[in-house]
Amino acid sequence: MVSRTIQYGPTAAPVKFTEVEPVFLSDETILERKAKVLKGMENEGFDTLIIYADKEHGGNFEYLTGFIPRFEEGLLLLDKSGDCTVILGNENLKLARFSRVPVSLMHSPFFSLPNQPMDNEAPLETIFKNASLNARKKVGLAGWKMFTSAAGNGRDYIDLPYFIVDAIKNALSEEAVLENAVHLFIGGHSGARATCNANEIAHYEYGANLASNCILDALNAIEPGIKEVELGALLAAEGQYNTVVTIAATGPRFDKANIYPTYRKVLQGDPLSLTTGFKGGLSSRTGFVISEESELPESQKDYLERMAKPYFAAVAGWLEKIKIGMPGGALYDLIEQIFPKERYGWHLNPGHLVSDEEWMSSPIFHGSSEQLKSGMIMQIDIIPSVPGYTGVSAEECIALADTQLQQAIREAYPAMWKRIETRRKYLREELRINLSDDVIPLSNSVAYLRPFYLKKDYALRCK
Repeated sequence: MVSRTIQYGPTAAPVKFTEVEPVFLSDETILERKAKVLKGMENEGFDTLIIYADKEHGGNFEYLTGFIPRFEEGLLLLDKSGDCTVILGNENLKLARFSRVPVSLMHSPFFSLPNQPMDNEAPLETIFKNASLNARKKVGLAGWKMFTSAAGNGRDYIDLPYFIVDAIKNALSEEAVLENAVHLFIGGHSGARATCNANEIAHYEYGANLASNCILDALNAIEPGIKEVELGALLAAEGQYNTVVTIAATGPRFDKANIYPTYRKVLQGDPLSLTTGFKGGLSSRTGFVISEESELPESQKDYLERMAKPYFAAVAGWLEKIKIGMPGGALYDLIEQIFPKERYGWHLNPGHLVSDEEWMSSPIFHGSSEQLKSGMIMQIDIIPSVPGYTGVSAEECIALADTQLQQAIREAYPAMWKRIETRRKYLREELRINLSDDVIPLSNSVAYLRPFYLKKDYALRCK
């Protein structure tokens, strides 16, 4: 494939949508989610799933309960009958009654913060046996990570804390099978969370819209003299939990190993990176704090032609050629053709699934036979790394939706559908990207790339 010819010139900014209220998951969606997980268990002969959660790794637990145990650990035991039991620490006991799936509650103070009261203390083995785990023949553990190493059986690798795994093993009979089962949630072939219904897409569009509003506000605020922390403040919004570490980094990065915004002031000519993310979407940009190409560093005078335009061509190709039903490996090969890894230094997956986590899993890898499906929420995530050059970035989120799913969204969420139509029109008419009919943009700033931040009315677009 020959990539599109890319122009840099006057370009209207995308429309921001504000005052967009969160959409809650319906009871019907929760029942659908539980049914998908139970079907996966049945297909593979699991008697029980033990689903782990902490603040950083709670997506699979939250998928059914609707909450995470915040600063404690927590477990959800899902029996093949559909019965659910949660094991929680001191400060999350009160949340059990709010669980979206009905649960029985067990208390383990071992999941509480250090030095808190140990009332109701009992060995975890006892708690598991009281939950009849000792009678189960095949038990799956769902932390957060699939292990996809080419060497060894990934299902033998367990990512839960040792004290929990050890207690589970001691509670099981000698004949019982214990293995990693997180693929039942996040696997690209048949994971329950890999695809979303209309209600779930509306739920996650809130975060994608919010992230793009933040990135647009931050882009418009960039001027020499502004502090990283001032830009960082613009990357937070509506009190929502960030799914990634906020980046507002100017000049050389990681001084004294710091990864957070500081009081460093943005200087004319600096490279500057911005990133924020909420449930359902991330927005990220990298460029220069300059107005004109002549202001580029001497060693990067060809930055626009060497880095920015080829990158934008890859993003445009991604958006134009992605289709429901194509293997993930085909999309990987497309990006390799347009934006060769050997020349541009990218090494991660050029796209992945998004949910409550910024990176859930990815069907897009070399040789992947995993089909891209209607209902997948995906992030464009091509990260070039060329020695001697500043990077370039325009990471954003979209969803794939067939005619039936698009109709369901249109009928159930007409205001959201109008936002989607506005974003599609912008991509097709202003950026001149021949957007795939299967793509519904969830963020306002998909493909909007201003490589020179101070030239606020200029951006890249297809010819």
